[in-house]
Amino acid sequence: MATKKSPKTKLVAPIEVQSLSDIAYAQLEELIVTMQLAPGTPVSESQLSGMLGIGRTPIREAIQRLSHEHLVSIMPKRGIFISDLNPQKQLRVLETRRELERLICKKSAKRCTPEERKQFERMAKDFKKAAKDKNEKLFLKIDKELNDLTIIASKNEFASKALSMLHGMSRRFWFGNFHQIGDIGVAANLHANIAQAIYEGDEKSAGIAVDKLLDYIEEFTRKTVMLHE
Repeated sequence: MATKKSPKTKLVAPIEVQSLSDIAYAQLEELIVTMQLAPGTPVSESQLSGMLGIGRTPIREAIQRLSHEHLVSIMPKRGIFISDLNPQKQLRVLETRRELERLICKKSAKRCTPEERKQFERMAKDFKKAAKDKNEKLFLKIDKELNDLTIIASKNEFASKALSMLHGMSRRFWFGNFHQIGDIGVAANLHANIAQAIYEGDEKSAGIAVDKLLDYIEEFTRKTVMLHE
């Protein structure tokens, strides 16, 4: 008697669902980085909850995360404030970021998957388009994508966690000052060089491209200090 074969069970990859805390964090980080919540602005959990339409518990968790990233300041008996832009602090951020970003981009060039490599190729093209068109909105979008993908592609959770805490401060400082002294074309092309080197799997060139970008950003930051003296 023939035995009846049971149907094969198809394994389905779990769908990653963002928590309300993650959603609140992403939305608040964007509002702070793009200066829609200006430096020095006092905020409250109830105010932000009403603004985003998200409960106070996820808002509270997001605020704690933003505090760890130095984007908000929680001051006992005074409240919560959007952190000020501080050029001297930004220079210390860049000092740390240079070492971490060089490592992460080199390891991304070595370890990224074929699918990730295609995304780096697309990003390099998008950065070049942003440079040519002086497209600020496209540049900021692809910059965030590059930051996020290198953190994943490097396959180094320790360096990635440390670097991810610095990205928001760096993006906000740039957004708050580049209209005065920045050059979107230069910045976008420097980012394109990083994405291109990672796409090509060239660790050495990725490290060199990171150093050139950080040289430019340090010069930009020092000009900002002089501008406000």
